[in-house]
Amino acid sequence: MKPLERLKQYNTKENLWLYILYFLQKENLHAWRIRSLIEEQFDFKSGKITVYRVLYRLEDQELVKSKKEERRRVYQITKKGINELSLAKNFYKEILKKIS
Repeated sequence: MKPLERLKQYNTKENLWLYILYFLQKENLHAWRIRSLIEEQFDFKSGKITVYRVLYRLEDQELVKSKKEERRRVYQITKKGINELSLAKNFYKEILKKIS
């Protein structure tokens, strides 16, 4: 794998939680919608169940919470999740500042 391809993979599919928290800070969503938004706005596909697995992990870490609405589980970012997303954004900003 070429370096740029590896960079893209590690910053997309390997860190799906960033994209999930990004969308959940805007609105509460169900997993399938999150997957669609990632594909539409960031132009990459995650595995069909990968978003669910990441959401379960985020919920275990109390970065998101969920509730059942009708037949779907809807996810919401928590204060802890907002803080974690902010830390990740600052990390990327610092990296970009250093390599610019």
